[in-house]
Amino acid sequence: CEIPSNAILAEEFLKIFDGMSIGSNDLTQLTLGIDRDSAVLKKVGNEKNKAVKELIKKVIKICRQKKKYIGICGQAPSDFPDFAEFLVEQGIESMSLNPDTVIKTTLIVAKKEEQLKGRVGK
Repeated sequence: CEIPSNAILAEEFLKIFDGMSIGSNDLTQLTLGIDRDSAVLKKVGNEKNKAVKELIKKVIKICRQKKKYIGICGQAPSDFPDFAEFLVEQGIESMSLNPDTVIKTTLIVAKKEEQLKGRVGK
């Protein structure tokens, strides 16, 4: 799921795929139509952009409803701890991480999962 049409038509794609892996770097660049390597645009041109998050949220929701695998690969969970939390809140099953952020992000994810368990139990 690296292009906006994959997210927009996720239900159609899931008729032939057994799950999806969100390529967040490409999805961001193609959704926003900007160069993801531009230092000038880095603050507005990242996965935390509202449009990108809405597409990611949609794909995760549809995959969960259809009981299909959903994961994410890309920089965002490593670069933005709050984005990793967002993914957990949405129900992501797996996320790729840079080696230097595995421990830190895993702890953040575990804490968020515990918080969500507390909400479900109430």
